[in-house]
Amino acid sequence: MTSIWLADHERPTDQTNHLQQSESADVVIVGAGITGLTTAVLLARAGKDVLVLEARTAGAVTTGNTTGKVSLLQGSTLRQIVPRHGAGLARDYVQGNREAQDWLLRYCETNDVPVQREDDHLYAQSAKEVPSARAVQAAARRAGLEVEWVDDADVPFPFHGGVRLRQQAQINSMHLLASYIKELADRGGRLVEGARVQKLRYQQGRVRLTVKSGTGESEVDAQRCVLATGMPIFDRGGFFARLKPSRSYCMAFEVPGQITRPMFISAGSPTRSVRYAPYGDGERLVIGGASHVVGRKSPVSELEELTAWTRQHFPGAVMTHQWSAQDYSPVDHLPYVGPILPGDEKTLVATGFQKWGMTNGIAAGLLLSARILGGRMDWGRAFSAWSPHEVSGIPTAIQANLEVGYHMAKGWLEPIVRRGPSGADGAVTGPPWHLQARCSVDGVEHRVSPVCPHLGGIVNWNDATKAWECPLHGSRFAPDGTLLEGPAVHGLSASS
Repeated sequence: MTSIWLADHERPTDQTNHLQQSESADVVIVGAGITGLTTAVLLARAGKDVLVLEARTAGAVTTGNTTGKVSLLQGSTLRQIVPRHGAGLARDYVQGNREAQDWLLRYCETNDVPVQREDDHLYAQSAKEVPSARAVQAAARRAGLEVEWVDDADVPFPFHGGVRLRQQAQINSMHLLASYIKELADRGGRLVEGARVQKLRYQQGRVRLTVKSGTGESEVDAQRCVLATGMPIFDRGGFFARLKPSRSYCMAFEVPGQITRPMFISAGSPTRSVRYAPYGDGERLVIGGASHVVGRKSPVSELEELTAWTRQHFPGAVMTHQWSAQDYSPVDHLPYVGPILPGDEKTLVATGFQKWGMTNGIAAGLLLSARILGGRMDWGRAFSAWSPHEVSGIPTAIQANLEVGYHMAKGWLEPIVRRGPSGADGAVTGPPWHLQARCSVDGVEHRVSPVCPHLGGIVNWNDATKAWECPLHGSRFAPDGTLLEGPAVHGLSASS
């Protein structure tokens, strides 16, 4: 499952580095996605010695698997924020995203990163979704967006009216990261790929990281550390208990004839996200949907339905790419950007972008770099990692953690066998004292322990992604147990 952005990406061969046994920097940033690299570039511009550590390759996790929409409308997000937090905080949230969008578009223009300026729509797929779309319109206006209602749109799929925000944008996320990496190198910053951070501690007023890479184990010493890893990979601050991980899916299609020009996302379920993307000498249609909580579903039938929907409304469509991405929704619907613990300025985090990281990730980079350099953003209160507004999310957090407890018990007491139509199967079997995870992919059988090394949840098999996924906090593992994404920092152990 390779995204259209990653498949089209030519990796530079001279812009990544190797770790020595001992390294130091002013600021070490963990994670080379849009948040980490935005922060790194801004700090390097200010003269800081910056080291970026990426466990896989730059953009390999969420940024390289995004839809690439750079929009302030953001689907139904504002409908969630305004009733809970009021128009004032919602306006701060929008202002942060607006400054991020403006910054990104200026950056792309200066650095020749291609951008397509298109209108964005939140639309009703049926008459029953119209009230939801109208509620989004009202919330968006209260939050300061100049949205309008449209009754018709030139699209081949059912459209019962929707909210339009003009002149938004869409990009190829890997073109942006490539430009970031070049600028970082030109300014003396360093990027190390294949470097997985496993421990964090403080020593003599500095941050010390233990890092495993191809050159062995290294110790990295820095004044400050930024965790830009989706969900923070260390449990200080308990962010795993305030976030719900979800996985969503995208497909790219070659379509004969004209492809829909503006961007669209549906107001209800099943979700339909639509955009076009330049690709080679032509274009591709990009369709997204089938979102679910990580580790609690294998959405094979939903993906088949999404494919059928596309081919019904875009006759002759041929799928060329399929991929998925992981995002984290905060319990109070506002991102968390700031200290990992109240008052701890040594380690900063950024998470909870709720599937809109192309602007929220940039906003986080602006906030993090300003905080490190001694500045501030007035709209930053809408992104605070520790703020009174979180009180509104306590009921949601309680419910989410009750669900986590249920899935913890279920995994240990009732091992589940999942079999998908693709021919690959995954199963967790055995008594609680000797559970085993088994799967067979492309004729190769793998047997590993199903116990997630984060907090001991039992993984489930996702036949759509061919991966083991923890239903507690979203850690994911390859069929052989190799760690794909955290908050775990180690893979599944071998089965005894």
